[in-house]
Amino acid sequence: MIFRNGLILTMDDSHTVLENADVLIVDDKIAEIGPGLTAPDGHEEIDASGGILMPGMVDTHRHMWQTAMRGYGADWTLTQYFVWYYLESGKHFRPEDIYAGNLLGALEAIDSGVTTTVDWSHGLQSADHADAAVDALEAVPGRFVLAYGNIQQGPWEWSTAPEFQDFHRRRIDGGKLAGFQMAFDVTGDPAFPEKAAFEVARELGVPVTTHAGVWGATNDDGIRLMHDSGFMSPGHVYVHAATLSSDSYHRIAATGGSVSVSTESEQSAGQGYPPTWQLRRHGIPVSLSMDTSVWWSGDLFSAMRSTLSADRAREHLEAHGRQETVTHHHLRAEQVVDWATRGGAKALGMDSSIGALTPGRQADVVLLKNDDSPAGFPVLNPYGHVVFQAGRGDVHTVVVGGRTVKRDGKLVDADLATARAKVTATIEHLRSTLGEDAWRQGMNPDIPEARILHNPYQYTK
Repeated sequence: MIFRNGLILTMDDSHTVLENADVLIVDDKIAEIGPGLTAPDGHEEIDASGGILMPGMVDTHRHMWQTAMRGYGADWTLTQYFVWYYLESGKHFRPEDIYAGNLLGALEAIDSGVTTTVDWSHGLQSADHADAAVDALEAVPGRFVLAYGNIQQGPWEWSTAPEFQDFHRRRIDGGKLAGFQMAFDVTGDPAFPEKAAFEVARELGVPVTTHAGVWGATNDDGIRLMHDSGFMSPGHVYVHAATLSSDSYHRIAATGGSVSVSTESEQSAGQGYPPTWQLRRHGIPVSLSMDTSVWWSGDLFSAMRSTLSADRAREHLEAHGRQETVTHHHLRAEQVVDWATRGGAKALGMDSSIGALTPGRQADVVLLKNDDSPAGFPVLNPYGHVVFQAGRGDVHTVVVGGRTVKRDGKLVDADLATARAKVTATIEHLRSTLGEDAWRQGMNPDIPEARILHNPYQYTK
């Protein structure tokens, strides 16, 4: 197929921008980019005029099994999330519930132009749960990396169990997924019980992704344990990393790690202030992620917008504290678009195949175009337009590996009715298991008491 006359954000090493240019796709790869390309006979032609062509976006941390609970925890704090999923209700999710959440989450990802997603799947209580997660991901034509985890056991338990080893042999070696990671956290316990899980990851040759620098949960102690034991390897992804010291950031930078920033999560749930302002200071590579739809939006437009805004808010706040004024922003929209595309590809070790529109790379292409929206025109600053003006409703066409998965604003060959039915069954199961009172209480946590300060200045006639 060929896209004609689009404004192309290549996201190549030079961040080349081409106007009124074409993208030619042959089989599963980008064959050529430039104006006035000649296409082979029998090609499909897509009019990209007035639109923006960009690489498929990459989400490096999304708890897809929780998509079935979309919006349920909108008013939660991180503590309430932990209590609901880790301590009380997460154990009630059956394999079919994992499948339902993953199926809906996978469809949601490609619908919003996210062509590669890390399924941070820490609800895998058994091999049956893990099989269900993979079955759902393989049913949707996107790129998915399974990050295997289990919040109902310690990582030293599930990672050394025979069923985990058997699952890896059956479903990952030679499987259809784009990649595999092990997902677990390091609490900072001096005994370092997580060492056994790191040893399994090393034996399998797979990276680890871990929630690091989360207020009240993981901290510098965990980073030191990992580093001093030799387990901070290139390719490891540190999620959030919002409450770490410079010492920990130096260790991440020195060992070739990267950080997945989930700004909507960090600024709302309480992991800590979104850390891009620190990561930029330490030269740590950044990718973006949406965390979980149980709270927030499942698209990277929101991630880009909130990340840029949070970074700039911090820059202004610190300047004001010094009685100074920021006259030029350090972080630009262009860099945040890079994090949403090329940054994710680099974090996953896929930079040679995805994340940019260059000949020879996999044809993961997104066309942003909405002729029916007054916000779609004019496109003056394309990077700024992507970050601050565009949304999932502007995703016109999505191609993954040369296969069209969304066209004219609608998913192609997607069985949404089945996904809805399976999610409905999950909700009915959870409501009946928990009971209606517990279900409603979980969704509506108590509001702390607030008192209005006494005002000593009274108005009189």
